Amino acid sequence: MQMSKREYQDYVNSIAPKSPIWKNTALAFLVGGAICVLGQLIQNGFSALGLSKTDAGTMTAISLVALSALATGLSLYDDLAKHAGAGTLVPITGFANAIAAPAVEFRTEGIIPGSCVKMFSIAGPVIVMGLSASVIYGAVYWLWTAAF
Repeated sequence: MQMSKREYQDYVNSIAPKSPIWKNTALAFLVGGAICVLGQLIQNGFSALGLSKTDAGTMTAISLVALSALATGLSLYDDLAKHAGAGTLVPITGFANAIAAPAVEFRTEGIIPGSCVKMFSIAGPVIVMGLSASVIYGAVYWLWTAAF
């Protein structure tokens, strides 16, 4: 059976499930916002304990990473992501999940060959590119300020 590209696309569209875009968008907004509210509450708590704004921010980041890694290890983060979608990609918690998930998935292969090696399989390229970009940016900035 010969189909044109247009006929094939129409066929695929007719059998593909419809995406509930408005529901997905609302859930992503609500869950992402809830994660941010949790972060703000944690930061306010550290500030109430007497930490400076900078120290409270640092402790908040550490707490969110630890909570995200714990939730990933308990398979709670993945369950939340199934319903919230992109809302779980709030940068710090999503990054912690990207590091912890492969470590949990490959733990049966052992500590070193499994968890430790596979831990950065997703996040590793992001770290390398981020560091490389910052070095290049820093060198360009230094050359620009030195020249002028």
